Formats: sequence, C-alpha cells, structure tokens
Amino acid sequence: MLRLPFELGLALRYLRPKRTFVSVITLLCILGVTLGVAVLIIVIAVMTGFDRELRQKLVGFNSHLKIVMPGAPLENAEGVMQKIRGQPHIKGVAPFVLGQALIRTQPDPRHANPQPYAPFVRGMDPDLEGQVSTLTNRIIEGQFDVSRNGLLVGATLAEDLGLQVGDSVAVFSTHAMEEMMKSLNSKNPQISNPENYTVRGIYRIGHYQVDQMFIGVSLANAQDLFALGNSVSGISVMLDDLSEATTHAVQAHLEQQLGAPYRVVSWMDENAVILGAIEDEKSAMLVILFFVMIVAAFCIVCSQIAFVVRKTREIGILKGLGATTGQVVAVFFLQSFAVGCIGVVSGWLAGLGGVAIRNEFLRGMRWVTGRDLFSAAVYNFDGLPAYVQAHDVLLICGVSLVMCLIAGVVPALIVATMRPVEALRNE
Repeated sequence: MLRLPFELGLALRYLRPKRTFVSVITLLCILGVTLGVAVLIIVIAVMTGFDRELRQKLVGFNSHLKIVMPGAPLENAEGVMQKIRGQPHIKGVAPFVLGQALIRTQPDPRHANPQPYAPFVRGMDPDLEGQVSTLTNRIIEGQFDVSRNGLLVGATLAEDLGLQVGDSVAVFSTHAMEEMMKSLNSKNPQISNPENYTVRGIYRIGHYQVDQMFIGVSLANAQDLFALGNSVSGISVMLDDLSEATTHAVQAHLEQQLGAPYRVVSWMDENAVILGAIEDEKSAMLVILFFVMIVAAFCIVCSQIAFVVRKTREIGILKGLGATTGQVVAVFFLQSFAVGCIGVVSGWLAGLGGVAIRNEFLRGMRWVTGRDLFSAAVYNFDGLPAYVQAHDVLLICGVSLVMCLIAGVVPALIVATMRPVEALRNE
C-alpha cells in the first residue's frame, strides 16, 4: 500500500469536506481560483483568436506584400514582376488596380428603387489572382468571372443593395466625373455615361468591411475606369510563409533590389494600427485579469489563517510530539498548493469548455435578451473567434499556482512562530 508523506497526508486530510465554516471558505477559495483561471483563458483565447482571424482574412484578400510607387501609378508592371518572380519565398505575383467609384443598382422600377454606393473597385488579372489572394475560392454564388464587364460583389454589399447574380449595375468612374465637372464651365460641357456591369459572382471573405467595401472587375476594365492606360496601382506579392520574420526579410530584399522610387508595403504596415491595438488590449487584459487571481490568493490567505486559529491545539500537540516546525509549515504550504492545483485544473477545464461553447452561449444570450451581443457590423466577424495557445495557458496556470503558493506564506509564518506550550495553554 502506498504511504503518503506525513505532511501531504495531513494536508489532504484537513482538506476533506466538513460541515464547518473553514471548509466553506476553502471551497469558496477553490471556486475563486477556478473562475479566475477560466476567465483568463477565455479572454486571452478570444483576443488571440481576433488577432489570428484578422491576419488570415485580411492577408488572404490583400496579399503579403505590395509594390507601389507613392503618388503615381506603377508603369512597366510586367518587367517588375519578371524581376522578382521565382525569388526565395515568393509564391506568386499579380498586378492590381485599386480606386473608389460610385455605383448605382438598376432594379425593376416597379419593385424597387435604385441604390447608390461608393465602394472600392479592385481590378485584377483573372489568370494571376489565384496566386496572390483567396478571392477565387470565396465565391458563394455565381462564379469567378470578370470578363466582358463582369462584376464580383461582396456578400454584405449584395445583401445591403439587394443584388443577385445577373443583376446590372452602373459604375460611374471618378475620373470621368472629374472631367465632366471641369467641362461644366466650358462652352461645350460633356456628359459622361456610366459603364454597365453585370454581377457574375458574390464572394464572402468573412470580414464584414471587406465583404461590404470592395467590388472586383477585370484589370483592363479598372484601367479604363481610372484612365491608367497600361499602368497599374501596384503589384501584389504572395509569400510561402506568413511569419513576420520572413515578411520583413523579403520586404527588405525587394526594396534593396528595386530601389527608388518603388516602395514595398507589407501586410503588417497596412494593418499596423489595428493589429497593434489588439496586441496592446491583450496585454492589458492579461494584467487586469490577473488581479482576479490576486483576490483569490487573498481568499486563500484568509482561509488558511482561519484554519490556523481553529487548529491551534492540534499544532501544539504535533510540535509537542516531536514534529519539527518545518514539517508543520509544510502542511500549510501543501494545503495551499492543493487548493491551487484543484482550482487551476478546474479552471483550465472550465476555460477550454467556455471557449468551445462561446458562440452557442452568445446565441443563447441573444435569445434571452433579444440583443445581438456580438454584431458582425461592429466586430467584422460572423462569429466570436478564439484560439487557445499552449504558452498562454501555461503562463496563466503557472502564475496562478505560484500565487496560491505565495498565499500560504502568511499562515506558515504564524505557525513557525507558534510555541507548543503557548498553543496548548491558550486552548
């Protein structure tokens, strides 16, 4: 039969549930540690999930690197692509045109009124787009077809404007509108007619703003809309590795190879503000929520002090029978450690469970309260993202356990200074 050490056996015996005030306090301490660890795991997992999903969706749509000429269109795009194609870590390259235009739906006037909107127009080469973005695989209705004035529309924009595959949309070029405004003061004002496009496909990236703010056309059509001739807005570059180290290395290499006036912009540069804000919020939440664990640690201190007061007689007897001060102190350290272990393990399981049912919980709260607690229009995601990282869980559980051990210092010091004669005399 396995025999436990004297200190551990006594600590576990004292932890057995009893109908006493101290047992109730101990149970509340375990519950406090459990809730603290669970809340920390859930919150940090959600913040990490936000960061991860945002990177994947934005980078999947916008590519890893962009080569542009600040303040001017990029000429000789084919020559630049030939120069960088096939270099280490470069998976694909493609030209793009990006600009804002005014669109107007053309529904049957007997059933609906025309709806105006000003999205960003993205011109793409249909043969190369699949190398630099996930757009070609995100079509949920229709097909990826931008030939002959074909138009791709985001799912959110299509829902807002009531667009379906096959509908006609008038696109007003900003360049044509500027020329028309200039000609109004001349003797022969010109009226520019919009280009008619047909919705051929509806895509869903999963990011609310992307699905609402962008429409896709062919590269040639976009060049005509913005009067670019054979020039483009820039060149998209997709890498075989999304890591920041690889991205920085390739970015520096291309900038050195191409030189001025070309500029290489990474996905981190484009999204620096929002990604930095999420990282700062994650760090702040980690620090703030650790105060929950500090409160739980204070509860452990109070319960252990109450336990010492209640067991003063037993402590005096143990010391009188020959137990060393170190052995008696170890009992209280092991008791705090046991409370911490039970609370941390329970919190770990509760945290992982909370992460697993997070969206079901939100749907339940929406049904109970009648309010959307996680609006896609505000947070840009269809569901609450979450991603559990092993090092985050180890950090949370490790620090929580250390706090529980530190909580046993105060009662241990009280025991260490207690003399057996005085303990028995007070009883």
